[in-house]
Amino acid sequence: MSEVVTGEAVVVEVRVAQLPSRALAFLIDWVIQWAVMILAVVLVTQASLVTDDSLATGLFILFLVLVTVGYPVAFETLSRGRSLGKLALGLRVVSDDGGPERFRQALFRGLAGFLEFWTFAGAPALITSLLNQRGKRLGDVFAGTTVIGERTPQQAPPPEMPPALASWAATLELSGLSDDLANTARQYLSRWNQLSPRMRDEMGVRVAAQVSARVAPPPPPGVPPYAYLAAVLAERRRREEMRLARARSTPPPYGPQGYGAYEHGAYEHGAYGHSTYGHGGQGAGGQGYGVPAPAPPRPAELPRGDAPTTSGGFVPPV
Repeated sequence: MSEVVTGEAVVVEVRVAQLPSRALAFLIDWVIQWAVMILAVVLVTQASLVTDDSLATGLFILFLVLVTVGYPVAFETLSRGRSLGKLALGLRVVSDDGGPERFRQALFRGLAGFLEFWTFAGAPALITSLLNQRGKRLGDVFAGTTVIGERTPQQAPPPEMPPALASWAATLELSGLSDDLANTARQYLSRWNQLSPRMRDEMGVRVAAQVSARVAPPPPPGVPPYAYLAAVLAERRRREEMRLARARSTPPPYGPQGYGAYEHGAYEHGAYGHSTYGHGGQGAGGQGYGVPAPAPPRPAELPRGDAPTTSGGFVPPV
């Protein structure tokens, strides 16, 4: 996974396409391009449309450029970053900010791809992809694009709580359990049936020891590692679901829905509002509110020589 910062300054995690899948997608496109070129040459030769050798050579070069450059540019522009090979493998070309690929970027990638693959047999693309953190080739570096995978791998169901550990798991302190360590434990449980018994024990003890160092209290005696990890992850997931449920059900602190229902006519007309303030309404003690009395006159400023002297802004205690 890699993080992409969008134009709205939002960090989004994307799955960068790996080199084998990109190579297979290019191989599919390469076969299609060669098939189109061979078919075109056969049709032109059989139809005898061009008799001049120099004209035939010029048309072949022009058609070669159109197929090798125009094919990826046209498909990636019209399909928003997918050629036939990328479509078959679930790949897509996107901008570095997560937006769709533009025509200018597709043109840069197509021109650079002609040099990388058709001129130097893909050596520059291979070297650059191995050295770049996101697996970019030269065309991606120049165009500001990234190839991502749209197909997410099938995830295993979440681990279930062992009934014998439910009461113990409710007392766990999980604040020290990081997301990376929880993902490691989740991957171990998802592959548990695929591992040999010896590998299950070795990996289970190692992962359980890392988790128990950050989670308290320790597990009861005799609990196997897979049951301990399943209980911890199930309890963590239960608390997260409860937190999300409370966040969705909590009414907002302000707004009409935050005050609750009321009965119409529960308050007499004139109990508050415009009919009371400024029109002689009666207060709790029978005194009318009326118009407020004018403020008392401000005392005259003391002469400069008679001003009291203090040591500061606060009056010292007597």
